[in-house]
Amino acid sequence: MSVSIAKWTLNEYHQMIEAGILDDRRVELLRGEIVEMPPEGEPHAYGTTETRDYLIVVLGTRAKVREAKPITLPNNSEPEPDIAIVEPLGREYLSHHPYPENIFWLIEYSNSSLSKDLEIKRKIYAEVGIPEYWVVNLRKPELIVFREPQNGDYQSEVTLTRGTIAPLAFPEIEISIDRILNG
Repeated sequence: MSVSIAKWTLNEYHQMIEAGILDDRRVELLRGEIVEMPPEGEPHAYGTTETRDYLIVVLGTRAKVREAKPITLPNNSEPEPDIAIVEPLGREYLSHHPYPENIFWLIEYSNSSLSKDLEIKRKIYAEVGIPEYWVVNLRKPELIVFREPQNGDYQSEVTLTRGTIAPLAFPEIEISIDRILNG
């Protein structure tokens, strides 16, 4: 006997949210599957908050820095990355979450979710052409930078532990890796 998994569309997922079915549950939609998100530990919560605050100062009005908010992707996914750096479209986000073309780059802080972030989410983000994806490995600590989405995966992967990085969308800006890793 084979087991089949019920897949959900973005529309069905939004209807469940509106109906309150998913209230009090930390979930995200990944390729049509509703996936529970693990609770955040202290290092995760601290890192995302400090990085959000730092990037707001560094980027100024060039971009909007969103923390733990949904993004809507055409591969039947609506993940909630820890940090999404997106176009500052203001009130337009009243009618939709950021789409891939609105996203400059994404950041995930990972401890217990490291394998999901490095495998599943990496491919979901690459499939839709998000140009840059950073994973902060809280176990080491290190910053893993994925770039050049092509054929459903990123072609470039670099691991950094110190120095600075210039995001592809804003090559004139230097971001401190120490600030990303240690707040």
